[in-house]
Amino acid sequence: MSSGLRRKAVILAGGQGSRVQRLLPGIPKPMALTAGRPFLEWVVRFLGKQGFNDITISTGFRSEIIAAHFSQVQFAGIDIRCESELEPCGTAGGFVNAVGSRASETDPWLVSNGDSLVLGDLKPMLDLLDSETQAVILGLHAEDCSRFGALKTDSQGTLLEFSEKRPGRGLINAGIYLLAAGLLRQFPSARPLSFETDVFPSLLAAGIRIAVSPTSAPFMDIGTEGTLPLAGQFVTTNRGHFL
Repeated sequence: MSSGLRRKAVILAGGQGSRVQRLLPGIPKPMALTAGRPFLEWVVRFLGKQGFNDITISTGFRSEIIAAHFSQVQFAGIDIRCESELEPCGTAGGFVNAVGSRASETDPWLVSNGDSLVLGDLKPMLDLLDSETQAVILGLHAEDCSRFGALKTDSQGTLLEFSEKRPGRGLINAGIYLLAAGLLRQFPSARPLSFETDVFPSLLAAGIRIAVSPTSAPFMDIGTEGTLPLAGQFVTTNRGHFL
């Protein structure tokens, strides 16, 4: 890894992807072939382009496929490691498992889903993290929140709650989070553990400020049979966002 500023990221790639398994028999959803490479590799390439040079991939279902691929693919100046769950831990549980003994480090952690891409500048998230703001969620402007649910914020962009899925315009959770290092000590201990239903609600209840950084950047989620076939064209159209 190159010297200088270290930017750490964990990519959540542990799910089986039951909604698209008919199209990907025996293959982890993030490893779906997309424009000649696994979709997960494009997530790594995007984060690398954004300056993240210390990347951990949290794996679960068929973890050996992901580990084998990234043992053969290298990017100059970027460290990539895979950490497998022994049993399903949920999104936040998978993150904690991937961090492991590094939880005491002082650098913040970026968390990204391995089955979606939001091609926005992540620097505004880094700028929002300070002594008063311990976590930042990337919020995507959407015409229809019925599939994802909305982020309810106040006029200063502070998260108030995760709203139920409903039709209409709003900010949706883009699946990218920035967390102060010390915040890990305040995660609930239960497993499995979800960011959306467990961690963020408990942090809000504890009075911790979570900011929402809005973006209208191009977005792709490969979680359904309808969206998965569109991923290749999405990557090709937005090729300048990747290493």
